[in-house]
Amino acid sequence: MLNELIQKQSDGTIKPSDRFEIPAQLIPEQPPSERVKNNLEVSLGYTEEQARLEALRCLQCKNAPCEQGCPVNIRIRDFIAAIADGDYKKSLSIIKENSLLPAVCGRVCPQEVQCQETCTVGKKFKDVSQAVSIGRLERFVADYDSDNESVPKVAAPTGRKVAVIGSGPGGIVTATDLRREGHDVTVFEAFHKPGGVMVYGIPEFRLPKSIISKEINVLEKMGVHMAMNYVVGKTRTIEQLMKEDGFDAVYIGVGAGLPYFMGIEGENLIGVYSANEFLTRANLMKAYKFGNGADTPIANSKKVAVIGGGNVAMDSARTAKRLGAEHVYLIYRRTETEMPARVEEIHHAKEEGIEFLLLQNPKKIIGDEESFVTGIEVIKNELGEPDSSGRRRPVPIAGSEFMIDVDTVIIAVGNGANPLIGQTTPDLELNKWGYVVVDDNCKTSIDGVYAGGDIVLGAATVILAMGQGRSAAAAMNEYLSNLK
Repeated sequence: MLNELIQKQSDGTIKPSDRFEIPAQLIPEQPPSERVKNNLEVSLGYTEEQARLEALRCLQCKNAPCEQGCPVNIRIRDFIAAIADGDYKKSLSIIKENSLLPAVCGRVCPQEVQCQETCTVGKKFKDVSQAVSIGRLERFVADYDSDNESVPKVAAPTGRKVAVIGSGPGGIVTATDLRREGHDVTVFEAFHKPGGVMVYGIPEFRLPKSIISKEINVLEKMGVHMAMNYVVGKTRTIEQLMKEDGFDAVYIGVGAGLPYFMGIEGENLIGVYSANEFLTRANLMKAYKFGNGADTPIANSKKVAVIGGGNVAMDSARTAKRLGAEHVYLIYRRTETEMPARVEEIHHAKEEGIEFLLLQNPKKIIGDEESFVTGIEVIKNELGEPDSSGRRRPVPIAGSEFMIDVDTVIIAVGNGANPLIGQTTPDLELNKWGYVVVDDNCKTSIDGVYAGGDIVLGAATVILAMGQGRSAAAAMNEYLSNLK
């Protein structure tokens, strides 16, 4: 089938009807019974034949609607055409015109509500799951060239120093683009390992840490300095970096890592975690290796309740399962239709035995006389009128409370802006939620200081943070070139 289609493609005789007949290629995966016992990546990636077949499903639309759904305007149609032709290096080079982290974005970005949502093939079948699998194709070409750590060229030194606060996706992109122009760039990271949320927040089974290590290695080969265990706002303030340490410009990319709690009774009991803490212990501090190379303390849980319905909740639930929990309950106040998590993550969680308790909400967490969690009281909901998010509001059903026996509770109901930068930078304008206010060029209220990613947007995606990092770097390069 593939050879025949390739020949038609080469002859220019392939028709849309030929493309529609190609089935959507299912990505190979570890079986659920095996993957819950390890921390290896669930999705194994396309084979070369699958990738080319999937690429041949693309209609090569002249108006390229998929590109309108891409936050960083990747030339999607062209990189897919290169895959169909078997030219994977060309395909990757097209992606890297706009995205520096294709192996990351191909795995964790929500393509189904971005580029794939506008795909003509998906619209033809009235099913976004039948759209061309743009993300999986992006991952394929990135992985195909994974041994090539090509280092971008660096211009002659400009004599300008730039501080990048945070080594997440936005920080990596900003540092790369600034260093390319010849500036002396230092990345300041609060943790002991660089990578930001990609390292501490996303589990190994979704995003292998080796991918992030390669990107950081490229930065270091370019001559970017990495300062670990450095909390800007505590170790040094932004004002000190600029006025005392000689930095000409600063990019704030610290994310939004302040966990929200629910304000219910029992949240201070032993065995209650924020999802941030739980995932950081498990991912960055390798608690999943407990007893085999890591001594990070984490609950030896048997029955776990995870509160929330987003990707972080799914990551927490699936991580708890891999850490040995016998029962993991995912408690969400609406229905599955309203869940903000990716469809793929919900599907994987169900396959792995996560028990979904929908239209339910916790009222209080119960503990014993030694303050250890023993259970959680839950009330049932029904959906009422839509709220400000456009989703139907959950309304508690009086008298429907019931108890669930658990020994661990993980709260995954969202994050806000950490106030540290704002508290230690008096002239920095923040909005009412504590996020940094920027203009269209990501410039803050302070000359020479720029910001992007979650600390500006709130909880966003890797690719949106990258897009802002790229915009900020362009504006910062212009600012630095005009300094006297």
